[in-house]
Amino acid sequence: MTIIINMRSGVDEVKLRIAAKLIREGKLVAFPTETVYGLGADALNERAVRRIFEAKGRPADNPLILHIAKFSQVYELAREVPEEAKVLVERFWPGPLTIVLPRKDVVPDVTTGGLDTVAIRMPANEIALKLIELSGKPIAAPSANISGKPSPTSAEHVADDFYGKIECIIDGGETRIGVESTVIDLTEHPPVLLRPGGLPLEEIEKVIGKVRIHPAVFGKKVDTPKSPGMKYKHYAPNAEVIVVEGPREKVKGKITELVKELKERGKKVGVIGSESYNADEFFFLGSSVEEVAKNLFKALRYMDKAGVDVVIAEGVEERGLGLAVMNRLRKASGYKIVKA
Repeated sequence: MTIIINMRSGVDEVKLRIAAKLIREGKLVAFPTETVYGLGADALNERAVRRIFEAKGRPADNPLILHIAKFSQVYELAREVPEEAKVLVERFWPGPLTIVLPRKDVVPDVTTGGLDTVAIRMPANEIALKLIELSGKPIAAPSANISGKPSPTSAEHVADDFYGKIECIIDGGETRIGVESTVIDLTEHPPVLLRPGGLPLEEIEKVIGKVRIHPAVFGKKVDTPKSPGMKYKHYAPNAEVIVVEGPREKVKGKITELVKELKERGKKVGVIGSESYNADEFFFLGSSVEEVAKNLFKALRYMDKAGVDVVIAEGVEERGLGLAVMNRLRKASGYKIVKA
């Protein structure tokens, strides 16, 4: 049985104590963050962490992010905390930034995917922070979805994937940002962007200078992922996804052409973007990149429920949150990209 705790009106410490007790007991609790919903367990409890991998169907070499509620916890989990880390967290925590540091032995191998590094963040969500505080544990939490599928931005999305399979879902309403955290590896110099996310790279570079972008961000295959989102197909609905990239007017023309061609072949076609293009299903992502990021996973899940055969997605400019949006769309499509 899955307990659903309604916390849409704000933090209720009495109710959260129930969820925190479950974490301490080695159970699984889905909870909201500012980015997406996480599927949480005690990060230092090997058996509990294994249950995350089992529930999601997640490959064992795909490391988890540890969520903390106060900066001092970093020193409990990491062997070294470089000056760059201190500068970044002072500026951006709590927030959608994950830092990768050398790990201490207290963190089990299963939590880090066998790596000698640990990924840590402090979420900017009062429910998440209070849950971590009350549990007294760092919480390991990947996105609360079946592995490879679109990430959840509401408790309803979590329930679609996990109701009856985990102990608790905390309903804190829709998430604010809609794409996962940005992951920066601080064990290398210069630092390396492993996954673009809710904190734009440009903002990070204003604080610590030049950051190298890992080739995996643009689709290069890796054998040993140091961050979630690097190696495996992610974020994909059941339908085939095609991403159309290029100048705005050429993109519009190419999508119009693709919709017509696919419908003539008897396909049920969905479009996510700024206009419908006469598709069978349409989801308006928004008029700003922030709205597009917030609505992206909701749109992909909508298309699943609508039963479309093909989803055509409009590409966006790779500036600010646009880099994270395009990373998610390309992965969702398995890099099936049409250049307009």
